[in-house]
Amino acid sequence: MKKITSFLILLISLHFSQAQDFSAYQRQLFIRGTDTLRYRILYPENYKKRKSYPLIVFLHGSGERGNNNESQLLHGGDLFLKDSLRNQFPAIVIFPQCPDDSTWSRFPNHHRDTSSAFNAMLNISDLTTPERLVKQLIDSFSENKIADKKRLYLGGLSLGGFGTYDLTIHYPAFFAAIFPICGMANTALYTEKAVHVPIWIFHGALDNTVDPQPDRNLIKALQSAGAKNAKYTEYPNANHDSWDSAFAEPDLFPWLFSFKK
Repeated sequence: MKKITSFLILLISLHFSQAQDFSAYQRQLFIRGTDTLRYRILYPENYKKRKSYPLIVFLHGSGERGNNNESQLLHGGDLFLKDSLRNQFPAIVIFPQCPDDSTWSRFPNHHRDTSSAFNAMLNISDLTTPERLVKQLIDSFSENKIADKKRLYLGGLSLGGFGTYDLTIHYPAFFAAIFPICGMANTALYTEKAVHVPIWIFHGALDNTVDPQPDRNLIKALQSAGAKNAKYTEYPNANHDSWDSAFAEPDLFPWLFSFKK
């Protein structure tokens, strides 16, 4: 059985590597003390070292965790390789990878729970180690003027959607705009801390992994609190994989890049 499992994993890996060429994303390690964050980075075409570029960080879902520094590109990696996008919106793109034994935010396991008691438990704890490293990595790019500190953008799907919300709550003045996909946030806390952060939320109406109701509640709370740049798109026929529809939105990147700190 172990041999069969290993063989299947090998076949999946070979299929993944053959189906998509992600060699343009450089493999990198970010090390702080005894902690290491693996990440892939895509520089703009005709990259100029003395120029500061917008920076997009994208956080993957739970299924792409690991230490191969490759799986995190499975969803969205090909999106940022499109010539049309790279030509119109030159930016540095980073896909960090979260280890198997950690997450992009601290939360109880029962993420299908939509009760107010569960929701209130979200985003109240300190950052996880991978989250902290992501923030430090972004800081290093900003401090060295590789990234434009006024144009830092964050997005993520599923587990990465949770992390997108969490980092924004902890650092509400940091990002120019964010786009969480099928995630969940502490509605009251997010509205209190990050009401002025431009946000475009995506969710599938049929999502049976992360219920869309908390995101529905959040957009209503943000609108009631006077948020000027809060959008919500729900796909009526989409399940948890609403990221496919979100990535296909023609206005996503024009909207995202329209914001600057």
